[in-house]
Amino acid sequence: MSARSCRCTALEALLLSTGVVALAEIGDKTQLLSMMLAARYRAPVPIMIGILGATLLNHAGAGYVGAMVGEMLDGAWMRWVVGLSFLGVGVWALFPDRIEEDTGNRITGYGAFTATLVAFFLAEIGDKTQIATVTLAAQYEALVTVIAGTTLGMMAANVPAVLCGSALAQSLPLRAIRFAAAAVFAVLGIAVLLGARP
Repeated sequence: MSARSCRCTALEALLLSTGVVALAEIGDKTQLLSMMLAARYRAPVPIMIGILGATLLNHAGAGYVGAMVGEMLDGAWMRWVVGLSFLGVGVWALFPDRIEEDTGNRITGYGAFTATLVAFFLAEIGDKTQIATVTLAAQYEALVTVIAGTTLGMMAANVPAVLCGSALAQSLPLRAIRFAAAAVFAVLGIAVLLGARP
């Protein structure tokens, strides 16, 4: 049995991955992109399928990288990398994301599905939810479960954004949610650094 987190069950990895990513995604640039695409195309089903496809592709790659890192690092090194990664994502969560103004102009020539798939995949590269996926996959020996959880978290945050669009953005307390997400990541990071199970 390796030093990676075999202690958690697949259900724990799924629930943690889903919850952490759903919380981190609220107010994120990809959620703002979802709202923008919904307003532009007014075709929720192709947009949601595009988000699902882009997330699966992006998080599968991120999860694979995380699993490789988890195999290479062991013991204290793994604990420090994962703990500091969670803390870093926690700090990152404190700052609101903005989407570039010209993003909409670059994707309007495509259909709703293709525009969403491409734009969402590119926007997710290097995003805090992608980094969280790498970190979670490095921590747990449950690659498929982590990818499923992070994808569910992305869909849980973005489907309402597509369906409700700007009305949802106006009603959510985004600042409070950012602070809550930062606190969750900080607690996870400290727990890992102290050797506790997240």
